[in-house]
Amino acid sequence: MNSIPIEKKVLHTVRQTISDHRMVTREDAVLVAVSGGPDSVALVHVMLTLAAEYSLHLAIAHLNHGLRGADSERDAEFVIALARQLEMPIYTEKKDVLAYQRSRRLSLEEAGRRLRYDFFEAVSSKYGFNKIALGHHRDDNAELVLINLLRGSGPLGLSGIAPVRGDKIVRPLIRLRRAEIIKYLAEKKLPFVTDASNTDPAFIRNKIRHHLIPELQTAYNPRIIETLSRLGEIMRAENQWFDDALKPALKQCVSSRTDQKITLALHRFNQLPKAVKRRVIRKAIQGVKNDLKRITLLHIDAILNLIEKDRVSGRLNLPDGILVMRNNAEVTIEKRCNIKKSQNCRKFQTCSTDYQYPIPAAGTVLIKEADVSINLCEIDVQDLPDIKETEANVAFFDLDRLLFPLLVRNLRPGDRFSPLGVNGTQKVKKYFINHKIPAAQRRICPLLLSGGNIIWIAGHRIDNAVKVSPQTRRVLKAELLLA
Repeated sequence: MNSIPIEKKVLHTVRQTISDHRMVTREDAVLVAVSGGPDSVALVHVMLTLAAEYSLHLAIAHLNHGLRGADSERDAEFVIALARQLEMPIYTEKKDVLAYQRSRRLSLEEAGRRLRYDFFEAVSSKYGFNKIALGHHRDDNAELVLINLLRGSGPLGLSGIAPVRGDKIVRPLIRLRRAEIIKYLAEKKLPFVTDASNTDPAFIRNKIRHHLIPELQTAYNPRIIETLSRLGEIMRAENQWFDDALKPALKQCVSSRTDQKITLALHRFNQLPKAVKRRVIRKAIQGVKNDLKRITLLHIDAILNLIEKDRVSGRLNLPDGILVMRNNAEVTIEKRCNIKKSQNCRKFQTCSTDYQYPIPAAGTVLIKEADVSINLCEIDVQDLPDIKETEANVAFFDLDRLLFPLLVRNLRPGDRFSPLGVNGTQKVKKYFINHKIPAAQRRICPLLLSGGNIIWIAGHRIDNAVKVSPQTRRVLKAELLLA
């Protein structure tokens, strides 16, 4: 019995995906994102094949990231030639992703992703495209679910890549395997370009793609891609149900709301189960921030801790200018567009007693004596921003040079450390004097220790012994937050 031709199978799968998720309707104008790689080349050919069937108006968009020198230029030229061959309109642009990454202190992957989506949105709005088609497939989805699982994500992270996002982003290939796409291209003799960075083991996604998933397939589950994709579908459906069920609780808790600020009434909020509280806080943050990027479970739980502790006031600074303020019976989540560095390094309250807290693992420790907390989390080396441009309340350490449990405490007589960039050691007290730190702040400024040695004067300087170097493989990020 003859097997079904791969083109027929691919078109059938894509048609079914489009129908199930109502991705396009007749007369839609679809901007197809094409990088030149196999997924996007397959996408544009499939969409062109289906264009007459759906009466679609198609065009190609290509953003040159300029990250790979001649290879980036080669990719751009390839996509332009492809558009000419297919007689399709094309919109191209070149962006300095590295400069954008440094200015925003993002990972390279996140910087590229933001610029891509901004470019696609700008083109679609200017030229009247109501849909943007992207080439993500089932393997991409499975890899993301596994990455988020390893990072300890909750249900939202485990839901993977949505087939449709909002009313504009569509992913027609999301049910196809990578192997099916490659076979489709081979059968139709369609050329594409290869990005060498997709095999670079420095990126966590490549490690998972080329090492972990093959090991899981061989030793544990030959259908691990399908299993992880199914998990994503289940979690996505449950998240949708949770979101719908959450609306009455959120409405009940919100006492006032603007585009930049949401205030929750705590007498209603405190009646909710903890799982619902977390989701209400996430929705409130999303309401003022427009997304949840860089917001982790640690941040959510820090807000819960602020709400549940005995004190009637306090505040937290979250990533991207989100300020959380507790005031008696209310908590306000506000988007601050221009929070000054001095606010992040607010003067500590005074106290007359010593303190010390062990830190057995990454997480958040509240230092009530100083009215601050320290959040510790492991990050990927490739997500490391330009340290020279990092604010003083954030520090990065070579994780392999640390010895847990860590300890955070205040100043003791005779404390010394080796300030980053300075030869030899120096008394912490002298460091404070040289940098004109008021005496009241010196007394309670948190000091982070590893193996009995001071590694960070929180909000000021780390020790030479634990700095990140070119040999660093694992990074610990520490952030000093106001409580």
